[in-house]
Amino acid sequence: MASTKTSGARKKKTVARKAAPAPRAPRSSSGQAKRLPKNVSAAVQAVLDKKALDVVVLDLRKAAGFTDYFVICTGASGRQIQAIADGVKTALKTDLGERPVLAEGVEKSQWILLDYFDFVVHVFSPECRDFYALERLWGNAERRVISDAPSEAPS
Repeated sequence: MASTKTSGARKKKTVARKAAPAPRAPRSSSGQAKRLPKNVSAAVQAVLDKKALDVVVLDLRKAAGFTDYFVICTGASGRQIQAIADGVKTALKTDLGERPVLAEGVEKSQWILLDYFDFVVHVFSPECRDFYALERLWGNAERRVISDAPSEAPS
């Protein structure tokens, strides 16, 4: 609640302090925060922290997939692709004690795949992402485009 104090010709407005903003959560293209499993959300946050481009989560549960989710993103260079993959591995190991069952493509850094059994993280170069077009291949999966915009606290 705001209060106004009058002091001569000048008015001073005092505003009560608001609570600190909630930590940001990945947001879907519809603008609504979607619930993802904790480990998938941690992977998404890790790729965003490493400035990955075009982050998409495909929900494969209804698409008869061999895993529940794909986290797909693009790195601008081989170094960034490696940094994104390393960031995901570190975040999931540190925060949740999870390690990938399989890691492929690490030596070439054009497409790194991290298989966590329930979900798979794909980190692509722009050319490889265009070539393999996983979003088109899994077109029947629910697609969630993730932006790194901070989420708004509910009113």
